[in-house]
Amino acid sequence: METRGIEDMFDFRRFPKDGLVLLLLLIYSPVGLCLMLLRIFIGVHVFLVSCALPETFLRRYIVRIMCSVLGMHVRQKNPRSRDKNTKLFVCNHVTEFDHNVISLLTPCNTPQLDGLTGFVCWARGFMEMHFALDQAAIGDSLQRYCSTDGTQPLLLFPEEDTTNGRAGLLRFSAWPFSLTDSIQPVALRVTRPLLSLSTPDCSWLMELLWTFFSPCTVYHVSWLPPVSRQDGETLQEFANKVQELLACELRLVSSRITKADKAEHIKRKRHVAPQAPTSVRPGSIALGFMVQSSGTEEPRINKMAQQVKDVLPDIPLNVIARDLVKTNCVDTTITNLLENSEDSSMEATGSSSSFGSSRAAPSFSSAPVPTVKPAAKTFGKSPNDRHLSLQQRKDALYNFARRRYIEKHGLDREDDH
Repeated sequence: METRGIEDMFDFRRFPKDGLVLLLLLIYSPVGLCLMLLRIFIGVHVFLVSCALPETFLRRYIVRIMCSVLGMHVRQKNPRSRDKNTKLFVCNHVTEFDHNVISLLTPCNTPQLDGLTGFVCWARGFMEMHFALDQAAIGDSLQRYCSTDGTQPLLLFPEEDTTNGRAGLLRFSAWPFSLTDSIQPVALRVTRPLLSLSTPDCSWLMELLWTFFSPCTVYHVSWLPPVSRQDGETLQEFANKVQELLACELRLVSSRITKADKAEHIKRKRHVAPQAPTSVRPGSIALGFMVQSSGTEEPRINKMAQQVKDVLPDIPLNVIARDLVKTNCVDTTITNLLENSEDSSMEATGSSSSFGSSRAAPSFSSAPVPTVKPAAKTFGKSPNDRHLSLQQRKDALYNFARRRYIEKHGLDREDDH
């Protein structure tokens, strides 16, 4: 997974980088504010009309025209390809209002899978799920829904999160494709001048206000022919095939980046800009952001770093974590730090302004802490010499750790009685 690929798939800033476009946005801002206030007033009437009218073609047509006044223009391609017998629509995810746009073209229901219930869920046009948020229970309930006659089709987003719709698609989750053997892909492309479509830290309500502020947001909906699952084809293979079809239609890259990868990348982005605090506890340092792997590695690296810290208290945690990422072994890291004790001590001195004020001297002993030096600066030429040198380091290391443990817990006093 390349960081550049993730950067291209999401917009982390709302305003453009180009100076000329930014100047145009500044000139447009007074008009945008007036439009936003006017559209908020009109939006309340759109909501009331959509609640008052029954679900018919006339209602969808009226609401679609009123949404154009709000700046949300909907265009569709190949409407005759829409299959009335299909119970499941699968679409790529770009904005928080994709399900509302698709429902303006054809009747469909989108289940709320994030646990949101009540008035907000209903007002946003979601179908409530009245059970525990368990994926197996969700799948069984939706599968029964699809097999029931007379129900409206389901609209699902296998990406499970939004992208900017310009670079690629997130990897499709397999579970939506277990509901039915035949699905209809829906390709969605969204364009908006001057501003980004969405940012990761923005709520749906703020996204709605930015939509009202923008001159217009154009939704291009393209209906692809239905696709059926072949005999012997796994759910993930079926999902990958549909993802490739949508990627080809939208001229995007069919990536293997998942929703979890996006969440991890956002978490790292949030911790890059802020400067390190002047006083923090060593045990609370977020070591996981030094690990270029999945988020599940973070607790293990923290635990291993604390083990090394108990043996080598004068080495900063960031130095320990950086070596653990390379070695993935406590003993090897300790050996490396002992062999490079001069470099480690220099880093410890350089970082004392950040960590030194919060680390108090141990109270169990007033004597200076013993130091351990490696038995040899380099390994011997023969295998026996190298083995002996490594064994000497380990013996010295274990003896040093044992003395520290006895002094820390006062075991030497108990042995005297």
